[in-house]
Amino acid sequence: MAATEPIDVRKNRYPFCIVWTPIPLITWIFPFIGHMGICTSSGTIRDFAGSYFVSEDQMAFGDPTKFLQLEISKVPGGVSAWDRAVQDASEEYKSHMHNLCCDNCHSHVALALNNMAYPGKRNWNMVAVCWQMLFHGKHIGCSGFLRTWAPSVFLLTVIAVIVIYVA
Repeated sequence: MAATEPIDVRKNRYPFCIVWTPIPLITWIFPFIGHMGICTSSGTIRDFAGSYFVSEDQMAFGDPTKFLQLEISKVPGGVSAWDRAVQDASEEYKSHMHNLCCDNCHSHVALALNNMAYPGKRNWNMVAVCWQMLFHGKHIGCSGFLRTWAPSVFLLTVIAVIVIYVA
């Protein structure tokens, strides 16, 4: 990868990445559902955090626990096209009402990927972005793994114990 800056977890800088964090309660029940953002070439996180609001470096549900680093070489136009696509998607989503099921943070990321034609595609959608993160995303250390999966495992364990001992 030809990133201008390396990933810096301590500073929450993820150049050319999609980032993900769990949503309390929802992710505990469905651990593949979470909140997503896309980062600029300098690693600044942009996420559609609510109706008419795209945050910058302040993800709606806390710091990322997973990231998916993309290849800038697969963006026609390189770094400037990447940053322009993220900026344009963010400006567009400042006029959108948030809808958990069909116009959400995943849709914002998909629009940015479509705008930059990554990797030569313009048919990204929220489901495709979700699958990419689920199967190709990397946890940010042990704490990222635990923040992602521990609540679900705990909840399922409690349910299993109740079913076993009540049944």
